[in-house]
Amino acid sequence: MSVAESRRIVLFRHAKADWPEVTDHERPLAERGRLDAATAGSRLADTGIPFDLALCSTAVRTRETWKLAVHELAHRPKTVYEERLYEASPGELIAVLNETPDDVRNVILVGHNPSVQGLAEILPGAGAGSGEAREWLDRRGFATAGFAVLSFTGSWKALEPGVATLDDYWAPSE
Repeated sequence: MSVAESRRIVLFRHAKADWPEVTDHERPLAERGRLDAATAGSRLADTGIPFDLALCSTAVRTRETWKLAVHELAHRPKTVYEERLYEASPGELIAVLNETPDDVRNVILVGHNPSVQGLAEILPGAGAGSGEAREWLDRRGFATAGFAVLSFTGSWKALEPGVATLDDYWAPSE
């Protein structure tokens, strides 16, 4: 694959979590979260994006979200559970994405707020992408079980703020 080819990143926020007496990292999904994760998986399948790689935080709620969503996809991508995605800043998420091999075209990153929203805000260049998607994110924030589709051209090592286009945003109805 040429590094000049178009690539896609889907930023997928974990579904609604429960609040039992456990550490934050160990919080499981709430019942609504389990339903929303499966619905999000169906919507991800509807995008038709053939994911080559899934990067998923090691937190229980992100792993549960991904396991429910991936069952809806026609093709199960290679999944890497990455500790660095938990409590990461947008810059730290970019650093992880910069390590992606260039033979990978489409990545889904399953993570947490505020970092996924922050990344969805800084990767697109000014005015790059769907105005409707940007309006939704600006007005409502990055909902649990929501996902943003971004595209860019170039090597993963060249991914940085301002190089992407925000193509779409979806969230379950609240």
